[in-house]
Amino acid sequence: MPLTANDPKRKTWLDTPADTDFPIQNIPFGVFLTRDDIITIGTRIGDYAIDLGALHQLGYFKGIDLTDDIFLQDSLNDFIADGRKTWRLVRNRISDIFLEGNNSLRDNKEHCNKVLFTMDEIEMQLPVDVGDYTDFYSSKEHAFNVGSLFRDPENALLPNWLHIPIGYHGRSSSIIPSGTPIRRPVGQTKPGDYAIPGFGPTKLLDFELEMAFITTDSNDLGKRVSINDAENYIFGLVLFNDWSARDIQAWEYVPLGPFLGKSFASTISPWIVTLDALESFRVEGPAQNPEPLPYLKQGKKKNFDIKLEASIQPEGGEETVVAASNFKYMYWSMAQQLTHHTVNGCNVRSGDMMGSGTISGPTKESYGSMLELTWRGKNPITLKDGTQRKFINDNDTVILRGFCQNEKVRIGFGECSGKVLPALPF
Repeated sequence: MPLTANDPKRKTWLDTPADTDFPIQNIPFGVFLTRDDIITIGTRIGDYAIDLGALHQLGYFKGIDLTDDIFLQDSLNDFIADGRKTWRLVRNRISDIFLEGNNSLRDNKEHCNKVLFTMDEIEMQLPVDVGDYTDFYSSKEHAFNVGSLFRDPENALLPNWLHIPIGYHGRSSSIIPSGTPIRRPVGQTKPGDYAIPGFGPTKLLDFELEMAFITTDSNDLGKRVSINDAENYIFGLVLFNDWSARDIQAWEYVPLGPFLGKSFASTISPWIVTLDALESFRVEGPAQNPEPLPYLKQGKKKNFDIKLEASIQPEGGEETVVAASNFKYMYWSMAQQLTHHTVNGCNVRSGDMMGSGTISGPTKESYGSMLELTWRGKNPITLKDGTQRKFINDNDTVILRGFCQNEKVRIGFGECSGKVLPALPF
């Protein structure tokens, strides 16, 4: 099916900023609360949120096989479960409706009033009901940096890292939408001189610059997804800040991995950008040596050129960009991650989320966490207001941004932000 919505020559009759993350070529999907206190599934073009529930009720999706209530829900799970053919038909139709020269909606002011909202009239919600969440560890530079910090450069990568996409199952209940504040977590930390663990608020609160992909139903229990089919089951991507309490994590993670140091909060951007919208930004990933086992061998251009940045904004102050990375640095691609996830017969369902792991690049400026940027606190970062950060302070807001751009079009993800509130008294 042709991706007509991707045509870079397309223009919309909506008034949109030239540098918007959400041109008519993007058409992401999300869930929002309208000015009438109705939760609906929608999309975004420029600075307008579009109520797809109202659009469907008014007959604009005629000819596409959709249930009456497909967009009148509080999550995208059922729509995602309809599969790639439906996603493409709907996205192409939305592009047609808002295409310059198509006046069917534009000239109907009553319909426009029901369908169109400015962004300050809505409240974004979590776009999917995340049933299961897996976090990978797929940036070679990040894995090497962390291994160097906690072991030594000679043994930075563990023996299995170059052979399988490493991951762990995380806590889905604490995944929250952008703009939701988080509380500084409390927990145990490594014992001091008297062999008694410390206890209290984390002193080493960190962000992790990540992306995450959202899946549809892909396989029954006991069956697997092949590397050639994997991308058919990936709906789209979001920005992802997988907050970490480094001191809590360091004490608890041996031998079973992350627990309280990670499960207190994970923030995602509210608009899911479809894999289809990113098609023209495919690139080759890093060379994989040794060669992966046959079930993980993939075709060309399975990575995506998505520019990423992380900023810290003190309360009442100006934000400072502290990291600039790129999704193309991922050693293990999304297709390889999903293929490996199901090779043992693990079933993946609609709305499941897979985090990339921290995305670090080859230079210090491209490191995707404070752990690396400050080298475990030894080299503090100076913000624009003159204050320094080894890790994240109370009342700091961390903001992640991401976008793709070439000479024809820009496709972005908006923001993924969260403010850190002080720990609750114990």
